[in-house]
Amino acid sequence: MSASAAKSTLYDMPVSNNGARCRLILYKKQIPQEEVTVASPMDLGGLKSPEYRALNPQGKMPLLSIDGGVSIPESDTICRYLLHTYADSGPDFLPNDPKSNLIARLHDMYITTIQGALYKPAPPFGIYGTRSDALNEMQKQLKIIDDLIDDDVDGNYLCGSEVSLADASLFPTMVFIDDMFPKFGIEDGIPSKLAKWFNGVREKDADFAKVYDEITGGLNSWQKRGRWDTIWMAGLRDEEPPTLFDKLIAGEIPANVVFEDDKVFAFTDINPAAPAHILVIPKDRMGLSGLRKSSPEHIEILGRLLVTAGDLAKNGELGFGDGARIVINDGPDAGQEISHLHVHVLGGRSLSWPPG
Repeated sequence: MSASAAKSTLYDMPVSNNGARCRLILYKKQIPQEEVTVASPMDLGGLKSPEYRALNPQGKMPLLSIDGGVSIPESDTICRYLLHTYADSGPDFLPNDPKSNLIARLHDMYITTIQGALYKPAPPFGIYGTRSDALNEMQKQLKIIDDLIDDDVDGNYLCGSEVSLADASLFPTMVFIDDMFPKFGIEDGIPSKLAKWFNGVREKDADFAKVYDEITGGLNSWQKRGRWDTIWMAGLRDEEPPTLFDKLIAGEIPANVVFEDDKVFAFTDINPAAPAHILVIPKDRMGLSGLRKSSPEHIEILGRLLVTAGDLAKNGELGFGDGARIVINDGPDAGQEISHLHVHVLGGRSLSWPPG
């Protein structure tokens, strides 16, 4: 059926996990195509086309276009519209259990906002500037949701025998996570109760199995096109050998540490070229054996290195006076000796220019 012949059109793609929650409601409620048909945004020229943006200025999917009415973006809003409009058809997705809305909300606020870490080429991912931080947070949020599931839940769904918004919201994203976590070396990253629910519902509920097949079909196409070949921590990893700096960070070799946090390690140079000479390095090299290896993946750590260098250069107790020279030597011609990006902070005397 054409989109124009139906009362409403859901613009979506099979690989869309957020759109898939809407499709799950359509399938479970058996809403006919005469009521709601599913179409690709490409039918309007794509997400960025003027025709599509006239319906959704955000240029995102899913989008429900109601014949003769408003267009509704955002998957949760679409779902609630469908549940109200077709309240007399199929399950209501609203069991008498507050955990249903809570799990859906936790998913929308703390998982979908950072899910780009699983497949986008570069940060930011929500509030996180590194892929590793976003992936760690995703695992933390899965554990929080897992703790909400009853140990003896009676039924196929998260809240028992009734399907809920929690199931519709979380299941499609779990298809992503189940497929993509291993690409980043995350094994057993799905907590036990969530894993049991995820595997069980796709085996016992044909509509969930249908959505699983839709999404995995799209993900398989991404894989064939090499989507993860150039993504850090998946296709790209730090394969250069460890250096002296790794031993310093691990405490295997003593160092005069002047600053340390979860990302940055700073210590005095054992062969100082000035009265004050500090080296500032990333704790996780992230492939940064030199500055020329940097990419958008490294924007946050490069910024933190320079901010730390600037803070240290203001510290008179370290021997700095009115200013400092902040240098990154990159490669043999520049005199780089250790293949782990490091920032030199030199001061305590007047420095000439140009350097030697």
